Amino acid sequence: MSILIKNGIIVTMNPRRDVFSGDLLIEDDRIVQIGKTVDANADLTLNASGKLVIPGLIQTHVHLCQALFRGMADDLELLDWLSKRIWPLEAAHDEDSLYYSSLLACAELLRGGTTSVIDMATVHHSTSVFEAVKLAGIRYLGGKCLMDLGDQVPKGLIETSDLAIQESLDLMNTWQGCEQGRIRYAFCPRFAVSCSHRLLKDIQILSTKHKIPVHTHASESLGEIALIEKDRGMPNILYLDSLGLCNENLILAHCVHINREELKTLAKSQTRIAHCPSGNLKLASGIAPVPQLMEAGARVSLGADGAPCNNNLNMFMEMRLAALIHKPHNGPTAMPADQVFAMATLEGAKAIGQENEIGSLEVGKKADVVVVSLDAWHSRPLNAASVYSHLVYQAQASDVHTTIVDGRIVLQDGRLLSISEHEVKEKSEHALLRVCKRAGIQPAFSPPV
Repeated sequence: MSILIKNGIIVTMNPRRDVFSGDLLIEDDRIVQIGKTVDANADLTLNASGKLVIPGLIQTHVHLCQALFRGMADDLELLDWLSKRIWPLEAAHDEDSLYYSSLLACAELLRGGTTSVIDMATVHHSTSVFEAVKLAGIRYLGGKCLMDLGDQVPKGLIETSDLAIQESLDLMNTWQGCEQGRIRYAFCPRFAVSCSHRLLKDIQILSTKHKIPVHTHASESLGEIALIEKDRGMPNILYLDSLGLCNENLILAHCVHINREELKTLAKSQTRIAHCPSGNLKLASGIAPVPQLMEAGARVSLGADGAPCNNNLNMFMEMRLAALIHKPHNGPTAMPADQVFAMATLEGAKAIGQENEIGSLEVGKKADVVVVSLDAWHSRPLNAASVYSHLVYQAQASDVHTTIVDGRIVLQDGRLLSISEHEVKEKSEHALLRVCKRAGIQPAFSPPV
């Protein structure tokens, strides 16, 4: 269908960074006109008067499979968080619980203006994740989590490397390019602690052969780094680079604790880095050296990570934190609002490998568009700040009025159109009780019957 958005403040993120009051026309899945006035007959006209029209936000590290576990793993550092809570809960997932966890996450993401994600699923039942993102309408890059070793990993999450790779290939062959390219596959080894040298090397070979991205965690906590150095004999990033993994097809979540040589390696190789400020703070992992990485030429984007270490999937919160937490050590001009907003849009598009398709509002690009209301008290006065300042420091996820992905309206007037909110809320509550019972973990309270 065709959609005409009228009278909005259009934040293009084009090379000139044009911002102006005007109109935007969508036909099918593409933006076909942008201007101060667009005269066209459309199937649907949306009045965006008093609202910002922005590119869809892109989160480059999430775990849809963990949305069900929100609030279940508080006040723990990374390795305890994984071994005591997250791994047992993930091992207890069934097809149905994983499906509703993924829908729950997608509902929150779309409500908050996130139109694209890079996701790491869990080890089993990954088809449920793909079915959920197909229904929800979100743009997706991700895949099955790969784990073939680990002393504290439940048996239910460890597979032989051959089985893990074969299932990944089967999923890739089924889902790569589905929904007119909206769904794409990535190889997702969890991190070097739980992946053998052979598995990681095989993934590097397959990534090159099939031109499929690799998404993994790296250098998130000091405990993780110590394990890698002890087992592999070198720092984490240098180890990944020795395998041939560090390149523009690798998306690394975190990179909090890196030395100078690793920083240079990340920048030179153009490895994509997903900065997750909320999760890094909540797990007490630390603060990634993002200003230094960006100054060296590294590509850095943003993500919320999983709901149990955040406990939100709110890109506006991540933008605000990314702009704030680096200033005490790097000065008030570090991480200006326009740079942070670019991390949430254009840099995210580069990380997902679709900078020619998404990340800005330009004629010919995919119609991933978000309309943000300016009616709330925290938006006033309207003329007091630049649009970037407003979006990064003031706007909230609740301000999102309309979300469009691939030319399809999935949220309108704050109401989800692609997902049954009542069904997802009800089914996810029951799924959590079932998973907790299987994992031997008592939830804090039970939902009302």
